[in-house]
Amino acid sequence: MEIPQEDYKRIEEVIYSAESPVGIDAKKTHVMILHMLEKIDERLRRLESASASP
Repeated sequence: MEIPQEDYKRIEEVIYSAESPVGIDAKKTHVMILHMLEKIDERLRRLESASASP
């Protein structure tokens, strides 16, 4: 997967945690992922609904 360096750095700064042994805040990371998945699901449902309409 190719991620533009600017996007990578922005995301890295958001999820960084000095207190974590792996360097990221796992809870914040999971919340961000789940939030984006919910947004994708909502968009997909709207598209499917629109394409099913005559």
